[in-house]
Amino acid sequence: MGYADELPAPGTPQGRSGLERFLQAPRSAVVALDFDGTLAPIVPDPDRARAHPDAVPALAALAPKVAAVAVVTGRPAEVAVRYGGFDGVPGLEHLSVLGHYGAERWDAGTGEITAPPPHPGVAAARAELSAVLERAGADEGTWVEDKGRAVAVHTRRARDPQGAFDALRDPLDALAARHGLIVEPGRMVLELRPPGMDKGVALGEYVRELGASCVLYAGDDLGDLPAFAAVEKLRADGVPGLLVCSGSSEVTELADRADVVVDGPEGVVRLLAALAHRLP
Repeated sequence: MGYADELPAPGTPQGRSGLERFLQAPRSAVVALDFDGTLAPIVPDPDRARAHPDAVPALAALAPKVAAVAVVTGRPAEVAVRYGGFDGVPGLEHLSVLGHYGAERWDAGTGEITAPPPHPGVAAARAELSAVLERAGADEGTWVEDKGRAVAVHTRRARDPQGAFDALRDPLDALAARHGLIVEPGRMVLELRPPGMDKGVALGEYVRELGASCVLYAGDDLGDLPAFAAVEKLRADGVPGLLVCSGSSEVTELADRADVVVDGPEGVVRLLAALAHRLP
């Protein structure tokens, strides 16, 4: 891969402490990563998203040297596993995929997915969604992704992606409220999902479960802000952490709070490979 010596320097004191702790005690460190935009490039059709070709080799090199690696995603766990190519990879036996913002969990060691029953509001909102989009005047480039435990409306392929996104905020907020859901905005996508499902909750529970002494989290979108907040809370509680932004011109909020900003999935892969090379 040629990434071995490219370990970036964090731009904040908290980030420098987090990286120092990570390098000193990797066996008690957790590496957690978003999927779309972080391990996989953003593409117009989410069904065609696949992990960066060097992502799995970098993870497989790093995972045996740390306590655990988790992919934290809004996608169904099974989809993230398939699109990521994570199943059956030597070195990734302790990988977990926390799908649907932690509502589902796939563990590489068993190949099994555990999950609670789905929220009934998702099915009810799904049944009304076509009519809501029609009343809102959504153009034919706006399309719906059924995630099972959530439903997402994408505007990236609309004639005016940002205009379509803005026009749908209020109608979708009202639909979600009628059925006990929330709307999570992202990069040209509005996702209706149950409350209490977010990457911060999932990450915090995972880190506490493992008793980790350090955590690295990398993400790219608004849905990763709760995970950033969880790392900031862990820091306040004495658990060092490193926040990595997979850079995007569409989302600046993460870059403003990150310790390290890298150039998209390519930069994330470089960071993972450099960490694997640096650790014994």
